Amino acid sequence: MDQAKRSTAGSTSASPLVLLSQGSFAVGGSIVRTDGDYTTGLPPAAGQTLHGDHAYAFYQIPIEPRPYPLVFVHGNSQSARTWETTPDGREGFQNLFLRRGFSVYCVDQPRRGKSGQSTVPFELTATPSDQFWFNTLRLGVWPDFFPGVQFCTSAECLEQFLRQMTPTTGPFDLAVAADGISAVADKVGPCVLVTHSQGGGIGWSTVLRTENVRGIVCYEPGSNFPFPEGEAPSEMPSAGGPLAAMEVPLDEFLKFTRIPIVIFFGDFIPSEPVENHGQDQWRVRAAMARLWADAVNRRGGHVEIVDLPSIGVRGNTHFPFSDLNNVEIADLMSAFLSRNGLD
Repeated sequence: MDQAKRSTAGSTSASPLVLLSQGSFAVGGSIVRTDGDYTTGLPPAAGQTLHGDHAYAFYQIPIEPRPYPLVFVHGNSQSARTWETTPDGREGFQNLFLRRGFSVYCVDQPRRGKSGQSTVPFELTATPSDQFWFNTLRLGVWPDFFPGVQFCTSAECLEQFLRQMTPTTGPFDLAVAADGISAVADKVGPCVLVTHSQGGGIGWSTVLRTENVRGIVCYEPGSNFPFPEGEAPSEMPSAGGPLAAMEVPLDEFLKFTRIPIVIFFGDFIPSEPVENHGQDQWRVRAAMARLWADAVNRRGGHVEIVDLPSIGVRGNTHFPFSDLNNVEIADLMSAFLSRNGLD
């Protein structure tokens, strides 16, 4: 049996999904207005408005849902599709956790995916970059996959993976993105954020904006680690470019000590500098995450860093939740939720 067929053999997709409700909404954002009074005419006629910079959420609520919904936040150059069907056709975290009794909210960040309407001008260019992303997302070193990688290595799977890349339709703005996700949390109520990559930094800033985040599950956060003022570590150089932390007032930082947080990192992350940018940039991001966890935990917080290879879970890419072993990864997340009273 080939790898693609083997990966779908254990799928539970044949089991019926029973929902109480499903739907979608846009929330947050801003409105730009032109001066004057609108009568008639084409843009940019006077007195017209532009609604943009909002977040979009698709939700599914099961019968008798668990108390805390899961709000899924994707990373750079992605959309809510990150959490849906895996590149090799199995169920993603959206369905896996829906089957486990959680309400799920899959979000498109402002200026991405179905939230693509930006209020700020932006030039969108079509730039070939598939090989860059293959390396950056740690499938391997182009054109070779890493030995033992937990990614379906068929041409069809790679095709599906590369076609889930999504352009950003406006300049990335951390405040705009976090405002959008916090607006989702305010609408949903007390919830758990499940974040990925650049979405990890958005998740940290969301905690500073709303009281509704009860916990965070973060997969390979990539940027915007917030340290107390005066305590940010020095910029970390890497072959993929430098990584800098940000600073927030101490009273804001202490919000992170009041919720349980777990951060997962996958495989193929070196402990020493290497020339391959795709691996080396995750070396410094993992190092920054450990410094950030220490800063929170020294003040009474509860941040866990889980290095998957160190616990015997090997071969995971930057997308462990959609790798071939994503059910095992989901089990680890479920255990964290259970340990912390979030299920």
